[in-house]
Amino acid sequence: MRRLVSVLPLLILTGSCGPSDSFREFEVEYWRKWLQANPSIATGAGVHDYDAMMEDYSAQAIQAREAELAVMLDRLQNMTGLAADEKIDGEIIRAAIRAEILETQEVQNWKRNPMMYVGTPGGAVDALMKRDFAPKRKRLEYVVSRLQGVAPMVAAMKANVSNPPKEFTELAIRMASGSVGFYKESVAVWAKDAAGGDPGLMGWFGRVNKEAIAAMEDAAKWLKADLLPRSKGSYSIGADLFAKKLKYEEMVDTPLDRLLAIGEANLEKDYKAFVETARLINPKKTPAQVMADISNDHPTEADLIPATRRTLAGIRHFLVDKKIIDLPNALFPKVEETPPYARSGSFASMDTPGAYETKATEAFYYVTPPEKDWDAKHKEEHLRLYNKPVMDIITIHEVFPGHFTQFIFANQFPTKTRKLYSCSSNAEGWAHYTEQMMIEEGFGKGDPKLKLAQLSEALLRDCRYVAGIKLHTQGMTVADGAKVFVEKCFQEPANAYEEARRGAYNPTYLYYTLGKLQVYKLREDYKKAKGQEFSLARFHADFVKQGAIPIKLIRRILLGVDGKVLDE
Repeated sequence: MRRLVSVLPLLILTGSCGPSDSFREFEVEYWRKWLQANPSIATGAGVHDYDAMMEDYSAQAIQAREAELAVMLDRLQNMTGLAADEKIDGEIIRAAIRAEILETQEVQNWKRNPMMYVGTPGGAVDALMKRDFAPKRKRLEYVVSRLQGVAPMVAAMKANVSNPPKEFTELAIRMASGSVGFYKESVAVWAKDAAGGDPGLMGWFGRVNKEAIAAMEDAAKWLKADLLPRSKGSYSIGADLFAKKLKYEEMVDTPLDRLLAIGEANLEKDYKAFVETARLINPKKTPAQVMADISNDHPTEADLIPATRRTLAGIRHFLVDKKIIDLPNALFPKVEETPPYARSGSFASMDTPGAYETKATEAFYYVTPPEKDWDAKHKEEHLRLYNKPVMDIITIHEVFPGHFTQFIFANQFPTKTRKLYSCSSNAEGWAHYTEQMMIEEGFGKGDPKLKLAQLSEALLRDCRYVAGIKLHTQGMTVADGAKVFVEKCFQEPANAYEEARRGAYNPTYLYYTLGKLQVYKLREDYKKAKGQEFSLARFHADFVKQGAIPIKLIRRILLGVDGKVLDE
């Protein structure tokens, strides 16, 4: 009865009790409602109809969204006579709906992960500040509107989250505490400039920002004093949900035992290659010692951002010179510190505007600095990751020809669904594939240190692959996972723990290696199909131009058939 009652108002509001006149009309409606439910993502995508809105994570809103999805899934299931492109986009939307329903009904992070509540507001505000898609004054009005959503977000967290895993609460405390400084400093400074001396507007902002700061301070206090002591839940989602997430989010249905075997074999292969490469550099030292020697040459805390910027030009030059892929423009991203609200364990990331952004096309290459409250040892271990060879590989992954390159092809994505949807095993799999591919194509001129750096990044993703499955389906603890990252991936202990803890809240972060293996398999099959006409640059362009959709579907587009996505 609850479901029936919740669905009826939606049918009345949408004015649609049956299927749309066409799939493309349905597609427009689906994405309109999705963007409305995710307004900060809409801002990033370049759709500015919802810039004054904040995500609503109240139980009532989540249940209403669930009912809305059920109606849309039923409508989609009843559609027939779709064209080939419509069938592909229909499969994507169907899987996306099922993934969202799975998340709401069964995984239920909205009941067990406070990170989403304390992280979303900062991202929602930052999305308005950092790109000039409208006059600053107008964007400040939107910022104020979104800041008014911080207190309701904190209230929703307190109402919804009851027994999370302690790992989630610990990270949420870090994010909430960092967000307080973000609102007090970064947001306040930006707002003063945006107000342009208007005392009324600045006064309005000041009052609302003060309330937002108080709400986030309260959130941090509540997380630490109230929720953390009772954070005794399990992060494991179990084999059944893990398999369903892979099926709906990545369109991979390989049995988990076989999937784990593939990952473990790849880990062992890369581990042996790492040991052999380390021996070439210094046969008198262990592989860990060789990697430690390389890591000794790292930037200082003050030089972290400038050192990252220095990696960009040379890598782009190689990309063009070696005809890896034909770039449609000469854009570069801005390199900046990861915002505090987004410091949930990642070391580097790329934030690009969406395919529908026409004015504010800035892209941000984020690098995470040490936290101010860390001791000297923790800071040193963190900075060691950013040694020169590893930073080159990270820049390949994040910028050229990785994520940033995907972004600069976005205006060529052929449909609304392919412009707005993102599958992790495509997006991250492509970026991870480019690391190995660039070395194979001669980047670094055979320097074994660079090869070792590439293998260290490959091992990191291999360990994520194996740890993710075992953390959620075989009872592995975060501490045991951290040992894997130290022993098999040569990670510093502090970084190893961060990596394993990430697996607790990001179960399927195997998608890096899983996607890379799929890209290599598709490239091999594409090369056979093209024969003498094969071109690496052409393959790369053909792949990227389709958007970050499941690789299973790109295989169908490029080869005309599905086939096996992995060498099993």
